[in-house]
Amino acid sequence: MRRRGRLVAAVALTTALAVLLAAARPAGAAWCIARSGAPEKALQAALDYACGPAGGADCAPIQASGLCYLPNSLAAHASYAFNSVFQRSRAAPGACDFAGTAITTLTDPSYGSCTYPSSPSTAGQSRGSPGSSTSTSPPGFGTSPPADISDDSSVEAPAAASFPSLILSCFMYLLLQWR
Repeated sequence: MRRRGRLVAAVALTTALAVLLAAARPAGAAWCIARSGAPEKALQAALDYACGPAGGADCAPIQASGLCYLPNSLAAHASYAFNSVFQRSRAAPGACDFAGTAITTLTDPSYGSCTYPSSPSTAGQSRGSPGSSTSTSPPGFGTSPPADISDDSSVEAPAAASFPSLILSCFMYLLLQWR
């Protein structure tokens, strides 16, 4: 009976810790950016997808007149577009992959007057209703999804594990070993 009481206490404590850790992480504290070392061909395909109708990114800020156009680089433009899609998806699992060309970060990538959205409410407005021809995508950005490009198959995007999950896992392990 005593062992069951410990188990119930451990489960209650673990649940309380999980709730505490979840509440401590502010909403929108993660961003999605282009992965360093991603093949240019794959990055371009992913950017085309993100700025196309299927991706739904707000790409107006990375057009020539936009606040995030400079630096005018593929990685910078892809990072902004990837993050727009990621935030609009409410940071859903798998939303920051783009065929292995993207990775999440807890460091705000905003710079100067270019502010990266940090939540769905700041991720920009819809680019028009379905079937409309209105688009804010930079010229040349297409609609096809990024293909799984195997040019650089040795580079994989790391799995995104959150710090609270790691702490909770370690705590559970120690509790189970404690008996």
